[in-house]
Amino acid sequence: MIKSGFAIPHVPQPLLDANSGGGKELGDLPEWDLTDLYASPDAKELKRDLDWLESACASFAEDFEGKLASLDGAGMLNCVLRYEKIDVVAGRIMSFAGLRYYQNTIDAERAKFMSDMQDRITTFTTPLVFFSLELNRIDDDALDAVMASNADLARYKPVFDRLRAMKPYQLSDELEKFLHDQSVVGASAWNKLFDETMAGLEFEVQGETLTLEATLSLLTEQDRAKREAASHELARVFSRNIKLFSRVHNSLVKEKEIEDRWRKMPTPQTGRHLANHVEPEVVEALRNAVVAAYPKLSHRYYELKRKWLGLDRMQVWDRNAPLPMQSDRLVDWDSARKTVLDAYAGFAPEMAEIAKPFFTKGWIDAAVKPGKAPGAFAHPTVTEVHPYVMLNYLGKPRDVMTLAHELGHGVHQVLAAGQGELLSSTPLTLAETASVFGEMLTFRAMLAEAKDQAERKVLLAGKVEDMINTVVRQIAFYDFECKLHAARRAGELTPDDINNLWMSVQAESLGPAFDFMDGYETFWAYIPHFVHSPFYVYAYAFGDGLVNALYAVYEEGGEDFQAKYFEMLKAGGSMHHKVLLAPFGLDASDPAFWDKGLGMISGMIDELEAMEG
Repeated sequence: MIKSGFAIPHVPQPLLDANSGGGKELGDLPEWDLTDLYASPDAKELKRDLDWLESACASFAEDFEGKLASLDGAGMLNCVLRYEKIDVVAGRIMSFAGLRYYQNTIDAERAKFMSDMQDRITTFTTPLVFFSLELNRIDDDALDAVMASNADLARYKPVFDRLRAMKPYQLSDELEKFLHDQSVVGASAWNKLFDETMAGLEFEVQGETLTLEATLSLLTEQDRAKREAASHELARVFSRNIKLFSRVHNSLVKEKEIEDRWRKMPTPQTGRHLANHVEPEVVEALRNAVVAAYPKLSHRYYELKRKWLGLDRMQVWDRNAPLPMQSDRLVDWDSARKTVLDAYAGFAPEMAEIAKPFFTKGWIDAAVKPGKAPGAFAHPTVTEVHPYVMLNYLGKPRDVMTLAHELGHGVHQVLAAGQGELLSSTPLTLAETASVFGEMLTFRAMLAEAKDQAERKVLLAGKVEDMINTVVRQIAFYDFECKLHAARRAGELTPDDINNLWMSVQAESLGPAFDFMDGYETFWAYIPHFVHSPFYVYAYAFGDGLVNALYAVYEEGGEDFQAKYFEMLKAGGSMHHKVLLAPFGLDASDPAFWDKGLGMISGMIDELEAMEG
């Protein structure tokens, strides 16, 4: 669940990060203990909270509907605090239902329970729809005067500001209530169809039946024949299901276009930018800087990798291949935990202390299991509880980096919880900061311990590939989405139409070293962000560029860097990115800011090239 201002709580979405690798002898992998939310689906506490929620929503509407403009500072504060409590209880219920579901998306009971909870909460919270609509009809000066009259209310100003940003795009009360009620059979229904279909896919590779996650992991195997076989099998299964995936995308994009048109949103991306509290020109500057850097980043790196692999041409199954000198050694769970916690402690002991309970209290679900959602995510649940981290850990070095990434999210969410439910949620553009910074700390710690030049080369190349996947690949995804949403406005898209849009960004971003096999044109089908969170993907590139710039300040010995860093994380969603970055002397609205971050990646490629001399 991504909380943003006075949004009605919905099911948590698995905003997936890195793919995991393969292996068996990994030690005792932890599983979630969800009892901090509820003991079971039939727990008396859950029934109590559902009953309370139904009553609280009805009484909230009875007490405040039609009266917001007449409230003084104390009255408005009481209103906000009551709303916040409703948000906590609804978020707790949906977090429990959603996390159970993502543990096994093909379990009918879990799917039904989640749907039932979502239906009930949507029904209960329909009376709350008036709140944002009525609030946005209050004159700016009048609302500012009310806010200024009460210090406790004034701290909620960032929430009101984000809400007021939607004012130009607000529909009538009746239409807003209709959209709210209809949501359970709209986007969320298509999301579930996508999730359940993906979780149920089976892939046959060299006589073995595998899940999507395990098949994707084969693309990082040393054995080239296995990588090629996995790629062709992915293409075969995606192609067999391409009509369904095309229907999901056509429907979701059209639904969004209809709502955007009614709201008079100027672009398909506007809603995401508003939710991220980021200006369109900042995203455009990021996008343009990355695209301009393709030749000195991905094109240059993959040409180096082509030579290392001894190939005349790179194939798509070589993109994430390990280097020839790279060890096949698996990293067991205890070693991964120690590596990440030691790296965190090396930066600040407090950071490691915050991360430790994730390993000891059932806050991580690490093993690959049938029906489990693929990829990885960190879900904040609600500020009264704690985050939960999901991984599909199979022992590759990249899995260690994924652990570092998701724990970074978890640390951020723990620190931001002090802001309270409505102010803790960080815009997606800043939500990737702590996760990518955690990865960087772990990488630097591993690099410092490299035994020789060959190990250093493998580590550097791995980090460059991860950064290319985070920056170049995600901006290519963003361009694909922009093209997809633009094309859909002209009419229904066939699978071939979508395939062609996908291929139009692949060669440009990956560069001339690659050939593209038949079937690769379908690989858009498995990317969950396009389904769950349109235009989410640029947040990864934003976060990586921001962290690279931040890390440069850290390496330069910036004064009190750790203290400033923790203050930034504790701020949650209470400050704009300009305010948060100012103590570090950084400004994301300056186009040169992105060049600084991209320069770090380019510098690592320089070092790899120098090793060839």
